[in-house]
Amino acid sequence: MSGRHQFQELTRDFTPERRRRVGAKKAELAAEMALRELRRAMDLTQQDLADRLQVNQPAVAKLEQRTDMYISSLRSYIESIGGELRIVASFPAGEVAITNFSRVSEEETGTGAEA
Repeated sequence: MSGRHQFQELTRDFTPERRRRVGAKKAELAAEMALRELRRAMDLTQQDLADRLQVNQPAVAKLEQRTDMYISSLRSYIESIGGELRIVASFPAGEVAITNFSRVSEEETGTGAEA
């Protein structure tokens, strides 16, 4: 025997409570990913992403290692792998979506007509 088993086989004897805890942990881990892990989960290489972002591969590597970056850079990264960036503040009473960081308007960049 190779020592490999289907996950379903390994968890067959779990109690309903343990299955719930495992499910909650799985959801928690899936909800928290570093950019590199997210890119890999989308089955993309750094070069694939560099091509989409029209930058070189080292720029993607550098972006994935940063702990502080522009929201626009993060948005471009997320959108290039097929996602949508949303900024959400969590409070004990609930969550609030922050809208200040939606697309920069033409007015702010100076490319639009005056209102």
